[in-house]
Amino acid sequence: MWIRLAAERVTAEADRLTALDAAIGDGDHGHNLERGFAAAVAALPELPEGMPPGKVLVAAGRAIISKTGGASGPLYGTALRRAGKALGEAGEIDAAGLGAALRAALEGVQELGKAVEGDKTLVDALGPAVAAYESTLTAGGDLAACTRAAADAAREGAEATIPLQARKGRASYLGERSVGHMDPGASSTTLILEALADAV
Repeated sequence: MWIRLAAERVTAEADRLTALDAAIGDGDHGHNLERGFAAAVAALPELPEGMPPGKVLVAAGRAIISKTGGASGPLYGTALRRAGKALGEAGEIDAAGLGAALRAALEGVQELGKAVEGDKTLVDALGPAVAAYESTLTAGGDLAACTRAAADAAREGAEATIPLQARKGRASYLGERSVGHMDPGASSTTLILEALADAV
């Protein structure tokens, strides 16, 4: 299941994500997100059996918001909640439905954080990921191909944040000193989307 696998990946990389954040932020991103995803996993057994995937994502997003400090909780929680709401009551998820859910997640994050690609935020990974997913879907790709394309694009997007100067968030206070560091949010977004591709 995607949320469990994402939690495992975030936990395994928590120290690295926190180190990335220490260079240009509060130095708590990895461990904050680890706590949030642990809360999401803990909430799963309490959900009714057979609950639609969309409802599961909404519940996971709610748990992340309640337990994750800083900006991460609202951003990642909103992403999951918007994705879940886009999936609605569907019992099965097809490639088109998941694409719409990922698009809704991106729009939710951008509405909340007011960030665009190039601002050195998680949008630099999520934006290209959604675009790659949609492009692969249009070309006839199945669910596995679409999610893998999204994960690969997210990783490329995260790498591309290294030479950028941050224009949003705490990193933006550093000005030119934010150049040369990967954005921690883009990095964690990549982990989460890679978990999705592997789960599929």
